[in-house]
Amino acid sequence: MTTTAESPETTTAAAALSPWHGVADAAERAHWEAVAAEVGARLGTDALERDRANLDPHAELNLLREAGLINLLHPAEFGGGGAHWSTALHVVRVLARTDASVAQVLAYHYINASNIVFSAAPEAQEAWFRASIEGNWVWGDSVNPVDPALEVVREGDGYRLNGLKRFSTGASVGDVVLLNARITAGEDADRFLYAVLDHDREGVEYLGDWNALGQRLSASGSVRFNNVRVEAADVLGLDSPEAFASLLTPGIQLAFGNLYLGIAEGALAQGTQILRNRPNAWFLSGADTYRHDPFVQRTVGEFVAQIEAADALAERVGIHFDRAADRGGDLTWEERGELAIAVAKLKVVTDAVALEVTHRIFEVTGSSSANQRVGLDLHWRNVRTHSLHDPVDYKKLEVGAHHINGEFQPVSLYT
Repeated sequence: MTTTAESPETTTAAAALSPWHGVADAAERAHWEAVAAEVGARLGTDALERDRANLDPHAELNLLREAGLINLLHPAEFGGGGAHWSTALHVVRVLARTDASVAQVLAYHYINASNIVFSAAPEAQEAWFRASIEGNWVWGDSVNPVDPALEVVREGDGYRLNGLKRFSTGASVGDVVLLNARITAGEDADRFLYAVLDHDREGVEYLGDWNALGQRLSASGSVRFNNVRVEAADVLGLDSPEAFASLLTPGIQLAFGNLYLGIAEGALAQGTQILRNRPNAWFLSGADTYRHDPFVQRTVGEFVAQIEAADALAERVGIHFDRAADRGGDLTWEERGELAIAVAKLKVVTDAVALEVTHRIFEVTGSSSANQRVGLDLHWRNVRTHSLHDPVDYKKLEVGAHHINGEFQPVSLYT
């Protein structure tokens, strides 16, 4: 993918300075929450039908473009939204209430595009940002670190790429595809290359094999690279030894926490609407309607309390991430580790809350809500599918090992 400036040297580390300063204020949050709520309402009108069609979300992403959500995190000085991470991931949460698949694509887009900061040389970043903003690019990815089947070898001033990557979220619908591949030979052998390819690059094949229980519109199918030429201008950079560059992992895990929390909120909202419309009551309850049944009220009370507790934690961790992103190259590994633990706590909590709420909401909505035309199962299918992304037990381990022994897990694209 050619930008308007020369390609960065691939040996350059991530930028010492961050484009994200301070923390989000109330005005910023309120503005983008309102925008996301409007888009989410539009997506919610036919989310179930689109889920059943299982088609890539091209039209849905156009809604995000039109609303300004695609460029929300990009610096205002280059024409972007100039928002903070806590705001961007709150937007993901709002969208997940009605369409968790599209919310996932947007979350991955934010992480993928942030590689402009985390991987590209400082002098090249403006050109990348301007190209992305002016093109309104959605950034898909082909990164999956547990599927290291890509082979990239040096060829002249560029590279030659071959192999297969599964679970390439957003790749088939993105304007560009971020790839991550280990270099197999030469002076940079065993380092990871980050490069950006335009969607229609010769030799890139989208297999369209995503057919999961949930998150069906997340465009997470496999991509095959058949002798693909990676030009020097396509290269963002190589993996960096800086703590700041490694914010990608707590960033994506924080996105997951917000995704799951949004799904739980969506299930509770839909379930509450169904419950309020239920006639009569269980004959032993002594109540006139189900909404006045004490056991129903008790169950909903549990859900509300759990979600609001998770909400408070999500807000706190979001601000923590804003402050870490503001640190730029001054971020220490200790600070990065503390952030990762905070994010892991949120992941543990929201995973449990979302699975609990989406599963047990049927206890108060009744047998008729299991009818497929209602679609209440969409929330459970979505969180059940995505929560398998990486085992939550290992997030519990992270938290426990740190609490007992002060240990941090080895840095990776999962920890």
